[in-house]
Amino acid sequence: MQYKMTKAVFLDRDGTINEDVGDLYLPEQLKFIPGAIKALKMLQERFLLFIVTNQSGIGREAFSETQFLAFDEYFLGLMREQGILIQNTYFCPHVKEQSCVCKKPSIHFIRIAQQYYDIDLTRSFVVGDHPHDIEMAHNAEIKSIYLLTGHGEKHRKNLKVNADFIAKDLYQASTWIIEKDGMKNYAAS
Repeated sequence: MQYKMTKAVFLDRDGTINEDVGDLYLPEQLKFIPGAIKALKMLQERFLLFIVTNQSGIGREAFSETQFLAFDEYFLGLMREQGILIQNTYFCPHVKEQSCVCKKPSIHFIRIAQQYYDIDLTRSFVVGDHPHDIEMAHNAEIKSIYLLTGHGEKHRKNLKVNADFIAKDLYQASTWIIEKDGMKNYAAS
């Protein structure tokens, strides 16, 4: 029997799955982007799902790490209620000036997930609405999808590397990912 590695989709959270309202840590501020729940359900049929998010609000003391973790548990609970399993939320609590190892576009969290979950990065994807999401994918040599939701349209001109696909939202991104997953050779895209 041939061993098969796991495929994953690494998702930004704010502006990708839910509306980006700034420092999000209160449940009453949470609003999902239309089609996002359906997109996640489609993706999880073929991929493990992870959230990789920069949360500099913790470093700026706009909210605490405890508040972030409580919100994340609430968020993941809502996902579970919808039948969606997010394997892990990886978050960077630092501000840029701290020069940490975990802030996107660093591939720190991707490497952790790769080792722990035995992920085949050649068959995995990164999805997000910030140029640093696409840079992270490029640095990890993973296919990338840039979303025009959240800050996507505003920061599109700031892309330093090309995304493999630009999607209007997570739902369109998920259909593209599933189409690519059906192909034998991703490099032929």
